[in-house]
Amino acid sequence: MQTPISVQDKKSFIDWFLNHFQLKKRESVWILNYLVNHDDLLTNVHFIREARFCPRAIVMSSHCSDEVPFRFYKNQLVTTDAEKSFHDIRLNQKEPLYIQLNFKNANQNAFYVAVLEDNPFIPEGFFITKKDQELAKKLLDNSLYNYKKKMLREQIDRSLDNKDEQTFLKLVEQLHKLEAYYSNQPKLLKQ
Repeated sequence: MQTPISVQDKKSFIDWFLNHFQLKKRESVWILNYLVNHDDLLTNVHFIREARFCPRAIVMSSHCSDEVPFRFYKNQLVTTDAEKSFHDIRLNQKEPLYIQLNFKNANQNAFYVAVLEDNPFIPEGFFITKKDQELAKKLLDNSLYNYKKKMLREQIDRSLDNKDEQTFLKLVEQLHKLEAYYSNQPKLLKQ
């Protein structure tokens, strides 16, 4: 389990961030300054990635980022109106608020990483790429092929031991079909 980030660490990070980056929307600065001055609010603030999955979240971007300037997510609603989000923050001080900050090299920034928390709302498998999925499918297909081939060979050996020519011929034909099918498929690990 992740250790909670202290209010002081969050304050220090926000102060550092505001001194090093210029946000695309001035209201974003107001919101961050408001949070810094209210410890009770900061206890419920969580810096995360992929805010769009959270029930109540804000995305803020600096000028050095190509991302949207500002987004506020509340359940299934999304708005770019920073004043509405500010109003919601003041009215719902006890609710968790998730914040995603977009700025140059954010994922490599030690100050940001120090306050980042795991996003509990990201769907399982979200970070699995298409390439990972294709590789996993090839690996599974290859394992299945090797298993079927092994089982057929064992059955062929048994049919030879039992001198069962009809079963032997049927199984050899199945093995040839399996090998022919596999030889036309993209390879991962051929054994």
